[in-house]
Amino acid sequence: MRAIQAERAGGPEVLLSVELEVPRPGDGELLVALTATGVNFIDVYRRTGRYPVGFPHVPGTEGAGTVAAVGPGVTGWAVGDRVATAEGRRTYAQQAIVPAEHAARVPAGVDLRVAAAVPLQGVTAHYLVTSVFPVGAGSVVLIHAGAGGVGLLLIQLARARGATVLTTVGSPGKRSLAEEAGADHVLDYDDFADRARDLTGGRGVDVVYDGVGASTFDGSLLALRPRGVLALFGAASGPVPPVDPIRLMQQGSLVLTRPTMGDFLLTGQERAWRFGEVFGAVERGELSVRIGTQVPLDDAAEAHRALEGRRTTGKVLLLP
Repeated sequence: MRAIQAERAGGPEVLLSVELEVPRPGDGELLVALTATGVNFIDVYRRTGRYPVGFPHVPGTEGAGTVAAVGPGVTGWAVGDRVATAEGRRTYAQQAIVPAEHAARVPAGVDLRVAAAVPLQGVTAHYLVTSVFPVGAGSVVLIHAGAGGVGLLLIQLARARGATVLTTVGSPGKRSLAEEAGADHVLDYDDFADRARDLTGGRGVDVVYDGVGASTFDGSLLALRPRGVLALFGAASGPVPPVDPIRLMQQGSLVLTRPTMGDFLLTGQERAWRFGEVFGAVERGELSVRIGTQVPLDDAAEAHRALEGRRTTGKVLLLP
């Protein structure tokens, strides 16, 4: 089978197309023939060595397709079943192993390419608005990178829960996408903290969902109300430097959290709840998933360049 592999840490150029043997599913595993693979910043972090991995390295944890083989001990799954995951292995490939306990069923009404765009970003958006800070009627939220994959989903989910949504974008085209998703106020990055305070009568927002990181961190703290929550879930502009906790006290007893998806998929019941709500909303037409870029698997390096250059909107997919 064809796959994308990096022999060493480095820039996008280390991602090369290779031929590998088709993996065999072990106990409790599924072999999935992938229709599409999701490209995410965690793949970039692993490729560059920011997150340590062994090399040679086949990136990818996200994708959707059909079950090609069922490993020993697996029940409830059969060849041909439609499946999606954010917790697979080596998904920059035509076929990949997915632990059965980490697999989610794709409803008949959801296209498999759309399903590949949902697991990581959709589940991330879900746990951010339901568990990290439970958004409800009257909440005022600030979402950075509102035209990105997570941002567009966050806007829709927060609005559906009754929130007023402020968001930042980096270009006029991205502004239109955020407005179409339902954002109440679309802000520029250079003065977003001041604008957030103006729009809330000086109070500040209840929560900031920040996947940008270094360049927005200081402003995110300034935009919060007393006892507000900063949920830092990514670092598209680079990692945030160490923070003195006294600063959180001085700026209003703020709460800073750095959530990660695995801690919000601790049980099968929780996984079924989150995927069920997200896929259900997609199937009913209540949640629109934007696929901004689709490229052949062999063009993985260019997909990484676009993602790192913040030239993407919505989801980036590789097509094996």
